[in-house]
Parts: sequence; C-alpha cells; structure tokens
Amino acid sequence: MSAPKKPPKPEFPTWLTPEGEPVSCLEKLKVLNENLAEIQEMSQEALEDAILMGCDEAQFRAVLEKLAQSLVNPYKK
Repeated sequence: MSAPKKPPKPEFPTWLTPEGEPVSCLEKLKVLNENLAEIQEMSQEALEDAILMGCDEAQFRAVLEKLAQSLVNPYKK
C-alpha cells in the first residue's frame, strides 16, 4: 500500500473587512492564515481517522460542513 497523499497547503484568501476592503495589518493576516492552516490540518487528521475507523467519507464531510454552518458570531450586532 502506498503512503497517503498529503493535502495541498491551503490557499489563503484575500481577507476582507465587512466593508469589503482588504485587511492590511500583517499581524492580523498572519493569525488568520495560521488559523486556517491549523483548521485544515486538524480536519485532515479527523477525516483520516474517520476513514480508518470505517466511517463513510461523504457523511464525515457533511458533518464538517454542518459544523462550519453552525458557528456563531458572538460579536454580531
């Protein structure tokens, strides 16, 4: 059996403010991109665990999508 493929590095978006302007602070961009990379890594590991334990890949992906949709903005006015 061949070694599992590693996922590509996440493509970082141009992060935007609520007004649609690009975020320009380098420290903020660094944190946002690091967070996205961590989320991808954790999600990849969780997917691999689920598959190795016999779970359905499509169901796992649907659960991740539902989880993302359930996130709450605690700062929304």
